[in-house]
Amino acid sequence: MVVALDSNTAIDFLRGVDEIKSKVFSFKEIYLPVVVCGELMFGAANAHKQSKNQTTTLEFISTCKILSSNLIVAELYAKIRLDLKKKGTPIPENYIWIASICSANSIPLFTQDSHFKMIDSKYLQLIEL
Repeated sequence: MVVALDSNTAIDFLRGVDEIKSKVFSFKEIYLPVVVCGELMFGAANAHKQSKNQTTTLEFISTCKILSSNLIVAELYAKIRLDLKKKGTPIPENYIWIASICSANSIPLFTQDSHFKMIDSKYLQLIEL
């Protein structure tokens, strides 16, 4: 089974949270939406130990497969965002992009963030602890 990681899960993996590491290692392939890569790189650049964190982050990213954006992702983004608006349950923009990228690639998202539960399961398959 393959899985994509959201930002918080990837950060917990990098921090060495045992239950996250154990779950992540149970998957055959790990994917990162490009938005997650950007958030991880920002966090590393903004950290106190910038150089060390940037190296660790880039090494981790290089072991994963990167999921990019395209017109199909943009169309899904619009549908998901409109669905959330109609339900009155807005979530942060980057989360919608992450969900759209995973949806377009038919890859489940491993997350601990409740925002993703607001997205209809017809768009996004979630994997939780």
